[in-house]
Amino acid sequence: MDVPGNSRRDVMVGAAVGLAAAAASAMVMPSSANAAPTVGGVAAIPELAPQWKKLDLAQILTLPAAYASVSQSKSLYDPGGAQSAEGHRARGSLPATVKVVNAARKAKNFVSFNWVGYTIFREHYAQSAFDKVQYETWVEGLNFSPEKKKWDDELVGELRSLVQPGDNEFNEMALQTAFVGTQLPLELARKGVKVIVLTGIHLDWCIEGNARLARDNGYLPIVIGDACGCQKPEQEAAAMERINNFFAPVISADTFVSLINQKA
Repeated sequence: MDVPGNSRRDVMVGAAVGLAAAAASAMVMPSSANAAPTVGGVAAIPELAPQWKKLDLAQILTLPAAYASVSQSKSLYDPGGAQSAEGHRARGSLPATVKVVNAARKAKNFVSFNWVGYTIFREHYAQSAFDKVQYETWVEGLNFSPEKKKWDDELVGELRSLVQPGDNEFNEMALQTAFVGTQLPLELARKGVKVIVLTGIHLDWCIEGNARLARDNGYLPIVIGDACGCQKPEQEAAAMERINNFFAPVISADTFVSLINQKA
């Protein structure tokens, strides 16, 4: 992920003020509770870059594929979570993610489902000098018990209900990617995966990092823009534009479902 190191610290400070801070950081919404967001989310998804327009994405999505949810934990979605001040529960990424997972489950070419956690409590991680000061900064001012830390790291309930036997659950061990220090590369190689569909948080950190590493390792990543989120909604358009221009197509959950159904 490309977020500056103090972003997590900002989140930690914001968490202390609870739901009020969440409301302040949530995206601007129109008057109708059921209307689309006007800042970030689906509203920030760019037009496909010229190179992606040359592809038949529906055909691409018939290749052996993996799904990966990254960092969609209670920490970011549930009241009391260390990062809940970002307000993601009100910002649409959860229902979009559910839509993506349900569609992928029905597609026979999706051979790997991965639920990738991202803990901010890293006192037991192997650390470089940079890691040490960055990880310490994320949790300054927090007084979480071991039980609360465990809760904070858990997959949010709406997605927990979608996990099935045979799915993979593990944490990222590197700063911004699941391709280093986890079983993911072996999982993808053994199952002959070609395409990786990504949802999660943070869009400009773990999602961008995993999209970059996926490309560098020869995979075809596709990012579901409205099933992701930055720390702040107003940061999402730039992040999606950067990812879409250079690393991977960025599409909506509805577009993903439509593409899957075209070749069903």
